[in-house]
Amino acid sequence: MKKPLELNTPKDININMGTVVRGAVLMLVVICLLFPYGAGAGSPGETKRELPCADGKCLEGKWLRPDGGYLLELKGVKPPGRVQAAYFNPKRINVGKSEWRGAEGQIQVFVELRDVNYPGSTYTLAYFPQDDTIRGYYYQAVHKQTFCVVFVRAK
Repeated sequence: MKKPLELNTPKDININMGTVVRGAVLMLVVICLLFPYGAGAGSPGETKRELPCADGKCLEGKWLRPDGGYLLELKGVKPPGRVQAAYFNPKRINVGKSEWRGAEGQIQVFVELRDVNYPGSTYTLAYFPQDDTIRGYYYQAVHKQTFCVVFVRAK
């Protein structure tokens, strides 16, 4: 006679939550990299996209992250790659490094934060002229997490 099928009960299942969380974060990062927020690949026949503002001046101004009220101020944009960045949450956070470049048909900006609770947190962003936003990824160094983020131009 066959033995009935035995199902695992919750007490029999050993789940390592750290592994589950790391797997979920990794999956989120992969999804963000494969399908960046709002990034269009262009038409199938398109081989080269023109830069929206080759001199990078479109980056200048105050940018607000609506999901938390964080403010990124970019000024003094000069080729090749120079930009002065200031970051506020709501008080000023020290910026260790900031630069911009025109690459892959986009104007991109990189900002590294170096302060208490921001030991190497970074923003890697691209400018989207169609809705005047900068979008990309925020790496939160303390918790080793990456988030998709959007900044809108502050009025």
